[in-house]
Amino acid sequence: MTAATETNAKDQGLRIAGGKVGVLLLHGLCGTPAEMRFVAMGLARAGYTVHAPQLAGHGDENSGRWQDWYLSAREALVELRKECDTVIVGGLCMGAILGLHLAARNPGKVQGVSLFSPTLWINGWAMPWTMRLFKLVRSRWIAGLMTFPDAESLGIKCPRVRQFVQQALTSEGSEYGRAGVPATMVLEHRRMVDAAMKLLHRVKQPTLIVHSQEDDYADLNNAVYLKDELAGKVDMVVLNDSYHMVTLDKQRQVVVDRTRDFVARIVEEVRHIAAPALPVAA
Repeated sequence: MTAATETNAKDQGLRIAGGKVGVLLLHGLCGTPAEMRFVAMGLARAGYTVHAPQLAGHGDENSGRWQDWYLSAREALVELRKECDTVIVGGLCMGAILGLHLAARNPGKVQGVSLFSPTLWINGWAMPWTMRLFKLVRSRWIAGLMTFPDAESLGIKCPRVRQFVQQALTSEGSEYGRAGVPATMVLEHRRMVDAAMKLLHRVKQPTLIVHSQEDDYADLNNAVYLKDELAGKVDMVVLNDSYHMVTLDKQRQVVVDRTRDFVARIVEEVRHIAAPALPVAA
């Protein structure tokens, strides 16, 4: 077995045991659970059970169809529900869209949704003009002939963190996956978004959206659109000193703090609903 094969077989998922409130964190397109580690650790310190799975087709593979990604996310949700009575699903970029799928399709299992840089359209300021032309591509065979290079900014405004991730991407067996995005993955992402658009009216859970006004991969209009279209209450936080990878970038602690507050509020709401009504004094 080669070293590359061993890496592909390695599951880099993160599981942190805690209480009966769980948070499922889903990484981005062609990403890994390492993108979610800082947020996961911050939520775990608050006593929550946290799972950040490695989605099917991601890591060193970067392949498959979006339905495979969804099924692996749903499997992770089912496993987390075995440990927790209340579950909040959070996701970065593509993971945010998968989170919307989970919330819409499994309303009884998901009590809240946290969307970090949700990406309906790959339209940030650093995206190449070829990305706009790619909208015309409908065939996986044609998409299979192309690969999109990572933006020079890597979705990270902090130079120190960007340099660290850049070095990791060029290292064999990197926990951050590999450089470049196969166009087949971009095509499957588009198909996943098309399916999600039909489900937005079914997302009635409280939702937190965290998005940067300087997002280099997905313009802020992604977040604004979702805020207007989701059926439940939406809180939106607009960051002013980050790019796309808000879970890694300069304001990552803001992401942790606002998510932790959001989860705590949902827990209180669920507790209030579940509490038996007190008898009225005569």
